[in-house]
Amino acid sequence: MQDKQQQFLDAYDNYSNAIFRYCYYRVFDKEKAKDCVQEAYCRTLKYMAENGEIENIRAFLYKIARNIIIDESRKRKISSLDHIMEKGFSPYIDTRQKTQDYFTGKELLVIVKSLDEKYKDVILMKYIEDLSIKEIAFALNETENNVYVRISRGLEKVKEILKNQNE
Repeated sequence: MQDKQQQFLDAYDNYSNAIFRYCYYRVFDKEKAKDCVQEAYCRTLKYMAENGEIENIRAFLYKIARNIIIDESRKRKISSLDHIMEKGFSPYIDTRQKTQDYFTGKELLVIVKSLDEKYKDVILMKYIEDLSIKEIAFALNETENNVYVRISRGLEKVKEILKNQNE
């Protein structure tokens, strides 16, 4: 039992900020994102206590968080980007250097928000949260090949949006 407790505590220390960012970029509300993170960790702890081992806790947390967000989106209307900007909240964006070279965090947020849901998830998980293809596939209940294709198509959509903005 001690190993499971330590695994859970390490997962919280290592991934809670990243899970929050992912949730925030999906729901665009700070408090809802915090609630989603809390619920994801509660469900994970319950699962660990009842069912045992989790092979990849990082991917498991993203999967739980995504399911919570889907459930919530069915219940409520998601706030608009304008409303969020009026609140003045802008989370810290920890992106890769090559992403920073192309556009700022605010531009990325607008572009990602405009993508179809199937592309939004994989782009956020891959380029904002730096999950592997395997972790994303597990979190989304998809094959690795489907994830790879969605990332490629999502990036094409981003390129189209950027091209149209520059014209």
